[in-house]
Amino acid sequence: MVARWFDGEGEGFRLLGTRCAECAAVFFPREDGFCRNPGCGRGELAEVALSRRGRVWSFTDGRYRPPSPYLSDPELPWDPYTLIAVELAEERMVVLGQGAPGVTVADLEVGMEVEVVPGVLGADPENPSTTWTTWNWRPVGVTA
Repeated sequence: MVARWFDGEGEGFRLLGTRCAECAAVFFPREDGFCRNPGCGRGELAEVALSRRGRVWSFTDGRYRPPSPYLSDPELPWDPYTLIAVELAEERMVVLGQGAPGVTVADLEVGMEVEVVPGVLGADPENPSTTWTTWNWRPVGVTA
């Protein structure tokens, strides 16, 4: 079985984590082998959809071309992107992700509410109709 990091579409799009049945710790990225809580008796792990919204904990812009295995054609110009660390209120955990297309650091403030939305990481160069998907964060109330 391939571990999924997210699922759903539109308002149903969610990041997927795991929750320990014994200590209730939540993990993202998901953990399928054992509970990472050192004080736990190693309870059974179950998939759980994480909160759709959270608050900006920190943010920055990426102005460098990341190294492999990130997919980036060195022949094309590099476009900076926004990285956003979001604290999910219910889970009390911070999840890092890129800002949705068009979201810049000028659009963000620490503490503002953001939501998770589907994103596109890239396309298969040998089959451009095949895309690799990911998640993005965007300010609540902003539409793509």
